Amino acid sequence: MSRQEHLIKPVTIIMLTWNGIEYTRECLRTLKAHTPIGENCQVFVVDNGSTDGTIEFLESLDWLTLFKNGRNLGYAGGNNVGIRAAPLGHDLVLLNNDLVFIQDDWLQGMQAVAYSAPEVGIVGCRLLMPSGLLLHAGTYMPTDSFIGQQIGSNEKEINQYNTDREVEGVVFACVYIKRQVVDTVGELDEDYFSRFEDTDYCLKAQQHGFKTVCAGGVTVIHHENAAMKVNISDFDRTHGNSRQTFIRKWKHHFRRDFETTAFWHCSPNIAAEWAAFSRQLVLHLDDLNVDIRLKRLFNFDQWDGRRDYFKIALMRQRPRGGRMPQIIFGPAETFTERSGPYRIGYTMVETDALPEPWVRHANQMDELWVTSEFSRQAMLNSDVQRPVHVMPLGVDPDYFNPRIRAFRPTPRYTFLTLAGHERWPIEVLVQAYSEVFSAQDEVFLLIWATESGVDLQRRIGTLDLPENGPPVGLVYARRLPGYQWGALYRSVDCFVLPTRGEGWGMPILQAMACGLPVIATDWGGHTDYMTTDISYPLHVEKLVPAPRGAGQWAEPDSKHLRELLRYVYDHRQEAQQRGLAASETVLAHWTWRHAAQRIKNRLLEIRV
Repeated sequence: MSRQEHLIKPVTIIMLTWNGIEYTRECLRTLKAHTPIGENCQVFVVDNGSTDGTIEFLESLDWLTLFKNGRNLGYAGGNNVGIRAAPLGHDLVLLNNDLVFIQDDWLQGMQAVAYSAPEVGIVGCRLLMPSGLLLHAGTYMPTDSFIGQQIGSNEKEINQYNTDREVEGVVFACVYIKRQVVDTVGELDEDYFSRFEDTDYCLKAQQHGFKTVCAGGVTVIHHENAAMKVNISDFDRTHGNSRQTFIRKWKHHFRRDFETTAFWHCSPNIAAEWAAFSRQLVLHLDDLNVDIRLKRLFNFDQWDGRRDYFKIALMRQRPRGGRMPQIIFGPAETFTERSGPYRIGYTMVETDALPEPWVRHANQMDELWVTSEFSRQAMLNSDVQRPVHVMPLGVDPDYFNPRIRAFRPTPRYTFLTLAGHERWPIEVLVQAYSEVFSAQDEVFLLIWATESGVDLQRRIGTLDLPENGPPVGLVYARRLPGYQWGALYRSVDCFVLPTRGEGWGMPILQAMACGLPVIATDWGGHTDYMTTDISYPLHVEKLVPAPRGAGQWAEPDSKHLRELLRYVYDHRQEAQQRGLAASETVLAHWTWRHAAQRIKNRLLEIRV
């Protein structure tokens, strides 16, 4: 079957040119090589007054139709020439001339997404920079600056955002627009000479009931701003004028009527993962139309870099007055907030009881939220008198799923584990691994150190390990940005964590989301989601007093650990299938979106 036969609807591709002949040559060369051009797919090129030989080059090509404007009509005006000329029955694809196509089915993929549901009207795609960094996976408009942001921009390409996702907007460097949308919305708004016309069009389509979707399975390389660079245009003036036009037209559209509200507190003096969890929760609460106000005491630098900076900054600017619940997120020792009409302490517990000072702090709240049923029982075991609700954490499916790119360190069957905290007895795992396998086995253990100061080599060196033992490697988490952790999980075959206790077990959940079979101790917060049908629970040998007099935690059964390591290695296909089943379960029930929805539901129940 030819590629052309895969198109279910006829398409007119419209490419705009304004000098930049070398970009145009490469774009058209790759377009022709990867596109089913023919009866169901025609190509229009609209030239905005090129003077560098572009017109002569285009006139030499017999497989496209050329429209010569003779002068620069701008992005909207130039594209509208092609839109008016396209046959009425054709869908439209708008392209910049600085693209490079790398997939044979890019057009078919975008069309398939466009017709995946009647309400889908506009489809964009993933755009990569020539350097290999991600450039675009959708857009959003910050309402404090009105300077559009491209989702995922400047991240290392690991095939993140690989699913089809509804987004606020997409850049029109490469966009598929269904004919029904054009017939309803009309042409591009020529009040914008260049810039902002794409966001404007997506918002108009939304007002008419059409969704904008970014196709996660389609990737195109985009040089970005090539026309501006080649023609030495005044970017700041053009961008500024279009921005003012956009603000005039759409400022009132972005006014929001929130369904509920809350203050969110997170101390700057706690571990960075609390800040990372907070970031995910407040962003998804905002998406669910919850008015979140961020307490100023929070250390903004801990929000894991640049991503969604503007959304978080806007939350920090909102006024702090009014009667609303106060959510203090962190260890119970940070529950010191005394203001507000209703105070909620939100925490997790790694043992089966709380230290007495934590109990006092917890009882000063109006209610408690914990991340798991395990933590709820620990609260109840500790004479906590306030109501306790389970509010799980989640995983980000855009960065943790089985389609994230792998960077395998070795072709050997690879186990991944964590080291760096006293609740992860790395010596137990290394000893078991060295007893089960030998250097002749095609196996490898990769230790992921979460704290740079851990002297793992010294600790492992004290063990009585065989001289001809299996290989062990080490990687430090501080050298790997958080958004790339999914690539590390995808680079191995099995995740193993003989933990003494977890308040939630985020690495376990992330590994499961990535499709890995997981071996972890059957004790702690992760038992809420780590069941026997989708994982390999590790027996508890005994319960022992936890440090600092805070209840008990578990010692993993080393004999059972050895059995599970060997079993997974010998039954790889079963383990792989179990890992994929785990991913389906986690992505269907345990994402940050699910977590935020549960919080929103509780906030709606609270009357302050």
